[in-house]
Amino acid sequence: MKLFDYARADSAEAAVREGAGRDTRFIAGGTNLLDLMKLQIETPARLVDISRLPLNDIEEVEGGGVRIGALVPNADLAANPIIRARYEVLSRALLAGASGQLRNKASTGGNLLQRTRCYYFYEPAARCNKRVPGSGCDAQQGFNRILAVLGTSDKCIATHPSDMAVAMRALDATIVTLGSDGEKRRIAIGDFYRLPGDTPDVENVLRPGELITHVELPPAPAGRQAYRKVRDRASYAFALVSVAGIVGQEGGKIASARLAFGGLGPMPWRDAAVERALVGQAPSDTLFAEAADLLLRDAKGFGSNDFKIPLARRTLIATLRELTA
Repeated sequence: MKLFDYARADSAEAAVREGAGRDTRFIAGGTNLLDLMKLQIETPARLVDISRLPLNDIEEVEGGGVRIGALVPNADLAANPIIRARYEVLSRALLAGASGQLRNKASTGGNLLQRTRCYYFYEPAARCNKRVPGSGCDAQQGFNRILAVLGTSDKCIATHPSDMAVAMRALDATIVTLGSDGEKRRIAIGDFYRLPGDTPDVENVLRPGELITHVELPPAPAGRQAYRKVRDRASYAFALVSVAGIVGQEGGKIASARLAFGGLGPMPWRDAAVERALVGQAPSDTLFAEAADLLLRDAKGFGSNDFKIPLARRTLIATLRELTA
């Protein structure tokens, strides 16, 4: 780990002033950042500690939504009575996402910003455009079993690792930020992440020194909620494929559908065409198979991860069966 300067912020405004430099990182739980610093994947010159800021409340807002502080630990968010009662898919995703020790430390804002677990990103001797822009991508011809089959480019096939973010994508969360110039922004989670394209090192739309302060959830949608995660072992492991689903039914037909996917793309993946194809139709395995075809129409495997395509099909069909039973 390289030497760095350290500052502790006593307010969000002070934090963004301290974090105005490009070579500065905010640290809260540090469950991902510290690992990256130990491996010298991340080498910030300055850390701004935000862990003591008053951003750890979960509160109802007018209209029936919920406002979540960026420093709320994943464990507290999963156990919160409002989240468990109204946003079951989020609670289940958080419980599936990490060990109890990690959930106690990991923050809501940090979870959204965690970096990929691609083996080549974590190996300094490997070529990785996300770590060193323009160096190449060894993953495409290497061992890519855990990597993406949707939304990839010839520069990067890394996946986003968060379970929480997948559920929040299905719930249409909004990310609230504070910039170093004092500007407050509200960013829909669907607009927050960026596809790799030619710049896989640019993963989201945050500006230098911009701090996530809250996440807002709209009123809970109607229908049943489920989170299904397929992984290599039942204990703490990242998703090979995951589905966050919310489906409402009326008169024997699907009235509304929200589906977000983890393990398949460089961001929490959601395809509006798949949801539209389900609405107004009577549930059936034939319909679910057609939805899976639509989801995977542009899927591309890279050898070791080819199995993810049929696995995603089976996982989506099983989730839709559960939600419409």
